[in-house]
Amino acid sequence: MHKIEISKIQENSIAHELGIEPGDFLVSINEQEIHDVFDYRYYCADTELLLEIEKKNGECWQFDIEKDEMEDLGIEFTTSLLDEEKSCHNKCIFCFIDQLPGGMRETLYFKDDDARLSFLYGNYITMTNLSDDEINMIIRYRMSPVNISVHTTNPKLRVKMLSNRFAGDILEKVERFTSQGIIVNSQIVLCPGINDGEELDRTISDLTALAPELHSISVVPVGITRFREGLAQLTPFNKESASKVVDQIEDWQKKLLKEHGSRIVYLADELYIMAGRPLPGYDAYEDFPQIENGVGMVSSLEYEVNGALKELEEKHISSIREKTVSIATGVSVFEHFKKITENIERRIKGLKINVYPVENTFFGSGVTVTGLLTSCDLIRVLKDKELGEQLLLCKNMFKADTTIMLDDVTADELEDKLDVKIQIVESDGYAFIDTLVQS
Repeated sequence: MHKIEISKIQENSIAHELGIEPGDFLVSINEQEIHDVFDYRYYCADTELLLEIEKKNGECWQFDIEKDEMEDLGIEFTTSLLDEEKSCHNKCIFCFIDQLPGGMRETLYFKDDDARLSFLYGNYITMTNLSDDEINMIIRYRMSPVNISVHTTNPKLRVKMLSNRFAGDILEKVERFTSQGIIVNSQIVLCPGINDGEELDRTISDLTALAPELHSISVVPVGITRFREGLAQLTPFNKESASKVVDQIEDWQKKLLKEHGSRIVYLADELYIMAGRPLPGYDAYEDFPQIENGVGMVSSLEYEVNGALKELEEKHISSIREKTVSIATGVSVFEHFKKITENIERRIKGLKINVYPVENTFFGSGVTVTGLLTSCDLIRVLKDKELGEQLLLCKNMFKADTTIMLDDVTADELEDKLDVKIQIVESDGYAFIDTLVQS
């Protein structure tokens, strides 16, 4: 019989009152075995539960529980999934993890491809390892939205790009979800000369035919590091090729906005910047369905910063004590960030903000986004610079819920190297302004 070890019991919870303890095992709910977090949540939603627990000493306890609908039992487990994560078995020609150097922290090399993580944390899945039973489970449990790495709907091309002979049926699988009301966000990693041009048109046409359940498509440029020995030959984007993509997507957005009332397809900020084109305004991203994918981050930040500054003005806060702080960014967003900080300096007297662009020599100069900066490049660029009281670093430069950077250096260690206080800041304009005005 499958059972799951309990790691923690929340104070004053139902489980605490029943005498359930860490080290006990969850055996079943309503006589149903629990295999993962979705089984657990699904059966726990009932107002009447028969809970079976195996105590640490081997005794079996059963509890009849009456509770409010969706009321939590207060039981926590060792892993968020209550099960092992599913890994990716593809060999995508553009995979960023395959381009990592050796010697980094072990977790960076794990390629997750788990639909449950897609629902919980917004991770993208390829669907190549999903069985029919698992697809039906997603539909039954209403695990919506699901984020899917599509890349192309051309079956032969997708098989080639993912190096997986089972990868060609992606459109049928997406349609199984959308036909049952499951919302899908999709991603296209665009590789010049491979899935762009007419192939990109085909993919967008196929996917948007499934709207509105196919809620959004993000188009992001392939990331190419200097560690590609033995991997497929890929061409990086340049200004001309990026401009063609911007024109192509803007034509699609006009068409889709007219037909569906939504643009549906959106470009990563990086492609506009590569093309030397202005970023769309805040409203052009609608509900920002893929901001975590680098789509609309700059416009959102600028909008939120202006909103936060307006709130300060309404509170008659127009100045603070004199201080200097610094910010490090990837080279792609430097000019945009400089414009944002200059606006802040004009409206908050006494504040000086140094913005430093950091070239990525760790992964290679073709990697320009802030989230992939490492401590070694920060130290190389900033060690002799005027940093002021604090160095502000974006949260997406660190492993989730930690202060550990990609090269396994902590914020405390970076503080010692640069002799400045490190402040990790949320990717949110209101949090950014709040950090700046704190005394």
